[in-house]
Amino acid sequence: MQQWVGVILAAGDGARMKSRIPKSLHRVCGKELIRYPVELLQSLGVERVIVVVSPGNRTAIEGLLGASVEYAVQPRPLGTADALACAMPLLDGGCSHILLQNADAPLVQPESLRTLADCHLKQGNGMTFLTAEGLFTEDLGRVQRDKNGKVAGIVEAAQFTGDPGLPTEVNAGVYCFRAGWLAEKLGALDVNPARGERYLTGLAALGSRAAGVQGVPALDPAEAFGVNNRVQLAIAESVQRDRILQKLMLAGVTIPNPASVYVEAGVVVGLDSTILPNTMLQGSTVIGEDCVIGPNSVVRDSAIGDGCRITASMLEEAVVGSGVDVGPFSHLRPGAHLEAGVHIGNFVEVKNSRLASGAVSGHFSYLGDATVGAGVNIGAGTITCNYDGQDKLETIIGDGAFIGCDTMLVAPVTVGANAATGAGAVVTRDVPQGRLAVGVPARMLPKKGNPSTG
Repeated sequence: MQQWVGVILAAGDGARMKSRIPKSLHRVCGKELIRYPVELLQSLGVERVIVVVSPGNRTAIEGLLGASVEYAVQPRPLGTADALACAMPLLDGGCSHILLQNADAPLVQPESLRTLADCHLKQGNGMTFLTAEGLFTEDLGRVQRDKNGKVAGIVEAAQFTGDPGLPTEVNAGVYCFRAGWLAEKLGALDVNPARGERYLTGLAALGSRAAGVQGVPALDPAEAFGVNNRVQLAIAESVQRDRILQKLMLAGVTIPNPASVYVEAGVVVGLDSTILPNTMLQGSTVIGEDCVIGPNSVVRDSAIGDGCRITASMLEEAVVGSGVDVGPFSHLRPGAHLEAGVHIGNFVEVKNSRLASGAVSGHFSYLGDATVGAGVNIGAGTITCNYDGQDKLETIIGDGAFIGCDTMLVAPVTVGANAATGAGAVVTRDVPQGRLAVGVPARMLPKKGNPSTG
């Protein structure tokens, strides 16, 4: 695709979204609208992508996409043809073909885009565009064809005088242009007198007089669907979510009730894992093989190893090794890292802490800013008192230690390997290896055979 340059039109103000957020930054399945066409073009090998922005949304869009694309600015909203004209100086004769998409159309699939581009090159067209049939929408232009079935023009939705409720062939707003042809025709477009704007759809009629314009049907009519308001945003979300779940199921993931499961676009789930009802998998979450997630779980930006069980719990920016079970009703907050074989039971909160292999916290505990060794048992009601009103302080628990029920570990504090605390202990001093601390404040009991109090 080196002969192609991608152009994405993102300068629209999105007034119908009724939002302070630029339309192209609203999300579908966890991904901003504009990222769909950008990532689609880049996945097909289009190395240069130009995004046309407005003065009002430029900062926000650049903040999202950074240097992964180039930018052109449309100073005033004078139509799609004017927007493309604003990008033309960046092309500077350096490409043979242009592939253009709108920033508000997240449902275009790579297979349709490949077919469109292949047809454009094979037929030697000046303009080839994606169409869809049977779609009920009042927002898309209608394709006009002559008696021989060739494209005669495209009627903008605002200018269409027929029944907008009847299904017909519509323009999906995805175009391939031969660069030389476009440079010649773009300047010849008339301004729409009603709105003072120039539209790309007018190129279809201009080109049809000299042939070389073709409409190619999308594989799925839903690909033509664009987002102009929040109702349409929800519709696009529903279509994309169904696609994601279908792809997972065909790849070997069990989802008994897809209608009750929400999975975002960036999520990866391994073979023979099961996602149970009322579960949300969000962000950059990666789940291994043979896991059971849910019911009633939320996992966001987390990594989960093989053979794990997450029941009715919430994980945020957490790392979970293989063979771990969590829940029900527990919360792994950012920085939680559970190594293989850890057990987290009911109502346990873990934040910015690492639990080594085989550690257990079965009930009603808070572990914050802690390092917990292998095989440690955390009794019910244990709290790491990690905040002194100004700083977060660390608790260290050595391998094989036993923390009794209702222990308060007042950080900074260390409990040595194979040490123990009695039920209800308030530990304010380090507990040496192999020793037992009891009481409030905790004191060391003498070692067996040693009368000293330690």
